[in-house]
Amino acid sequence: MAKRILIFDDDEAILDVLQLVLSGAGYDIVVSNTSNQVIKDVTTFLPDLILMDHHIPTIGGLEAVKLLREHDRFRNIPILYVSASNEIKKYKEDSGADDYIKKPFDIEYLEEKIARYFA
Repeated sequence: MAKRILIFDDDEAILDVLQLVLSGAGYDIVVSNTSNQVIKDVTTFLPDLILMDHHIPTIGGLEAVKLLREHDRFRNIPILYVSASNEIKKYKEDSGADDYIKKPFDIEYLEEKIARYFA
């Protein structure tokens, strides 16, 4: 059974590339361009890993990750925080995410980082 990745990002071009590349790598992918219904989206899809953008409407990545970390059912899902900000390491720590990926990122680097969580 394919590992499931839920991607939260408001940049349609990034969503298209990630969906194409990661589904091509054998992952089951669902995308969302808003974090408004993060608990509902995670409940519906039950991902094995989440990619969370920082600047995503409306509550933002920081609050979305915090909501997931407070939820008993979802607190152990690996979350990779994604941002172009130089503050990404601080955002990752403040949110409780497991790791981070700085934009722009190399696709091979992203795939390797994701694969580590499924090893």
